[in-house]
Amino acid sequence: MRIGELPADALKRELAAGRLAVRTGPFGFRLRCDADRVARGIALLYGDYPRLGDDDFCDFTLDVGRVRGLRRWIRPQVRALYDGEPNFEPLPLGHAFPLLEWTLNWCISTHTFEYLTLHAAVVERGGRAAILPAPPGSGKSTLCAALVHRGWRLLSDEMALVALADGRVWPLARPVSLKNASIDVIRRFAPDAVMSEPTHDTSKGTVVHMKVPTEHVLRMDEAAAPAWIVFPRYVAGAPAQLTERPKADAMIELGQNSFNYGVLGRAGFDALADLVTRCECADFSYGHLDDAIAVFDRLAAGAPS
Repeated sequence: MRIGELPADALKRELAAGRLAVRTGPFGFRLRCDADRVARGIALLYGDYPRLGDDDFCDFTLDVGRVRGLRRWIRPQVRALYDGEPNFEPLPLGHAFPLLEWTLNWCISTHTFEYLTLHAAVVERGGRAAILPAPPGSGKSTLCAALVHRGWRLLSDEMALVALADGRVWPLARPVSLKNASIDVIRRFAPDAVMSEPTHDTSKGTVVHMKVPTEHVLRMDEAAAPAWIVFPRYVAGAPAQLTERPKADAMIELGQNSFNYGVLGRAGFDALADLVTRCECADFSYGHLDDAIAVFDRLAAGAPS
């Protein structure tokens, strides 16, 4: 059964009772929330995802609920609990859906050890994955969202999951987080993109989440072979330019962008070294999305960029 098969009232009741469970990629989440905005966000963005039953195993149990006491009535707040314990400071009630998404990311990044996890977007074409590691403000998510609407399959907007067992990259296929100016950029670039209600005045500015195309969700059990590691950077008005990066430099920066490289020890080093060895490594600057898409399409076709 899919989440979208639940009528809106039933979804809201199950969510409020802590009985709503969803699978995204290799992970199952059991959720409880009494904020209407979260119920609307899940109905809009997670309708294509598998719904898990009461007896199905879930990796994580989350509660994003209203803070009780005076804060329930005066400037209401919400708090995220993982296994009953808080992991973030309370936020305004209107920030409930981004708080849920951030907590899902936190769960995976801090509790996953069968994968080398990298802070990177990942897209796939023809069974080969392009890993896009970059700091906030680099245009990573904007580029990722654009590629998703031009024939590339989304594996993840936030985390590359590189399996320690075989080096393949596994999908999460969760909604893409867009912030500030990127929101209108993608609305113009992909008018059919489905987005959540904007959340203003967060620590990251204005935030929306873009729905993953249905066919990408239905393929979220299909891993891909890593082929490219591309470090993107948006430069206003600049031409699209791909420049080879030394593999040693790429490995150092990837290690610094990993959530669990240090914890994994030798296994993490071996996985990262193997990943860099298997991939073409490059820096990429761009100022226009259409030009950027053309460069990535040439990469997928094996043509000179």
